[in-house]
Amino acid sequence: MIPLSDDVPARSFPWVNTSLIAANFAVFLFLELPNPNGMLAWSFYPCAAENACHTAEPWGVTWLTAMFLHAGWDHILGNMIFLFVFGRNVEDAYGHLGYLLFYLAGGFVATATQTVMTLLAGSAADARVPNLGASGAIAAVLGAYIVLYPRSQVRGLFGIFPARITAWIFLGVWFLYQLIEANFGLFSPGSGGGVAFFAHVGGFTFGVIVTLLRFGGDQGTASTA
Repeated sequence: MIPLSDDVPARSFPWVNTSLIAANFAVFLFLELPNPNGMLAWSFYPCAAENACHTAEPWGVTWLTAMFLHAGWDHILGNMIFLFVFGRNVEDAYGHLGYLLFYLAGGFVATATQTVMTLLAGSAADARVPNLGASGAIAAVLGAYIVLYPRSQVRGLFGIFPARITAWIFLGVWFLYQLIEANFGLFSPGSGGGVAFFAHVGGFTFGVIVTLLRFGGDQGTASTA
């Protein structure tokens, strides 16, 4: 299912979420498309974290830059649709600065999760595969959303058919799919067909835990009317 909207009205304009979407599209349109090879230099390589390979840029920088890189139109459009639908209300809850810090921290944890699992269970070749994309940070946003607004209604398309489903079901199934594709987060990190499923699992889990600690379990009850 492709989400298109939810039924939770935003209380303020999502300045940070809108800026993140704009930044991702700007990098894709003005930097990646004219120079596709450039994204490889600024992607994150797990092998660099243990000094097993040499990269053009240090891994301490590329964990951040990789969050704004995408491998193609389907990659960026899919990510930005999810960020557009679910990010604005999470920004409402966290506040503008808090949301930005939460988003970046979620992206870091997602990258760290993917890196640890790749280095522990993957091959040397797996560790040299570049990681890029905003989906790890967005997964943290989804984790926050399921805690904050579990009973909101998500409207979207199931194939070509309009659909409406409760957020906790939609996001719960989404997360279960990530676990299955990542072999329940334990084995074969290189088996995801180029998708960093461990990053999704790590980001989502981070989002759930941090949001529970920050807001407890009452926020969703008050915010989904």
